Amino acid sequence: MIRISNTIQLQKIQVEDFKFLITLMDDVYKAAYKHFWKDEGNWYVQSQFSKRNLEKELSAEKTSYYFVLFNTKRVGIFRILWDEKLSGFEQKKSLKLHRIYLHKNTQGKGIGKQLLAWLEEEAIKKQYELIWLDTMDEKPQAFEFYKKLGYQYHSHCFLTFELLFEDVRKMSQVCKLL
Repeated sequence: MIRISNTIQLQKIQVEDFKFLITLMDDVYKAAYKHFWKDEGNWYVQSQFSKRNLEKELSAEKTSYYFVLFNTKRVGIFRILWDEKLSGFEQKKSLKLHRIYLHKNTQGKGIGKQLLAWLEEEAIKKQYELIWLDTMDEKPQAFEFYKKLGYQYHSHCFLTFELLFEDVRKMSQVCKLL
């Protein structure tokens, strides 16, 4: 268990947590994104948080995958890909924040801000120079959140998931030099 603050901890996700993970993400992910999907996000949740995909993601080298706990309750997930390069910054020691999802009832409580502050501290300790992530353009509040924390727009990409509506596929890649 990693203690971020008196109320926030990170707990490593294990393969045997897959049933809880899929239940949690069915609630957390769909609350935020179900209107982006032709099937209300069912395919995404079932595929990305399945036991098989979890085993694959946990076996990947240089990755950290956690449940976010708030007041001892699991309220989200936080996944880091260490040594993941961003195009144009290949010379920088970089990491990618691959997933950060928090339950809608916990948003606005400073959890995301504290998690990113912790990530920056860990990155600096490990001599990383850059943190980057993808954020959906159709979630402008997320982009604004990262901007307030010093992240800048770098580029964009498009998701290719068939069940995702065409007009919400654009992702901005944002980054922060440490």
